[in-house]
Amino acid sequence: MGDVTANDLERKPAFVLIHGSWHGAWCFSKLVPYLLKAGHVVVARDLPGHGGLAKYPRSFGQRPLDAAAFAIEPSPLAGVTLADYVSDTLETVDALLRAGSGPVILLGHSMGGIPITAVAEAAPEKIRKLVYLTAFMPASGVPAIAYSRTPEAEGARVGAAMKGDAARVGALRLDSRSTDPNYVANLKQAFAGDVSEAEWELVQNLLSPDDPAQPFVTPTETTRSRWGKIPRAYIKCSGDFAIRPLTQAKFIDAADQFTPDNKTEVYELETSHSPFLSQPEKLANVLVELASR
Repeated sequence: MGDVTANDLERKPAFVLIHGSWHGAWCFSKLVPYLLKAGHVVVARDLPGHGGLAKYPRSFGQRPLDAAAFAIEPSPLAGVTLADYVSDTLETVDALLRAGSGPVILLGHSMGGIPITAVAEAAPEKIRKLVYLTAFMPASGVPAIAYSRTPEAEGARVGAAMKGDAARVGALRLDSRSTDPNYVANLKQAFAGDVSEAEWELVQNLLSPDDPAQPFVTPTETTRSRWGKIPRAYIKCSGDFAIRPLTQAKFIDAADQFTPDNKTEVYELETSHSPFLSQPEKLANVLVELASR
């Protein structure tokens, strides 16, 4: 990527990056410099209850872990809703528009596909393009949680890492501080199997234990005239053990059937669930190309 000119800065769209479950804005730290170098304004914010805004069950901080208590303690994030994610994301988009940006490119990774879908339906005029990065792209009226129960999800590793009953505690719960080597190995394979052990240790320390359950069970009613009119792209990750490749294909096929006159641009990376960690430059190159269209 070469140097950018003043004219480039004026016409290139801004990116808003929405992270996935148990993550925060920190996960994009290796990706952002490449997009900035290409002349794009980039904003990555923590969704409510994530990253620097996370809250932890009290039992999580007690080691050795009381597994029985951890499995039933109500989550301090149980009240976080999809509407909270949408309003927070729209605040960011609106701030960029007030600062002079045109309609933004809204990228959602993994769970981040749920709020970007809802934001696009709510305010399509503010979105230039949607980018689903190995993300949930739920069909109209279908809650995201339904996709974890389909045959296409076979082989996903996240379910085996869950602790407790999400319906009871109000969150999808992981033990991100676990020292059980088998548990940690499974977690790494689920999220970032292609990063070094040293980098994974950093990631593991940054993952939060609770992911609010409500956004996963809340469907968005999308329409062809709003969400369906926005150009969209899907970046598949062939080595993903969180959202399996067949599930990714299922999202794309359903979306293209819903809007046959506005089909999904599809790219594929040979990475794990986290290409922003393992191949940030390659991911940035794809995003810069998408932004130019």
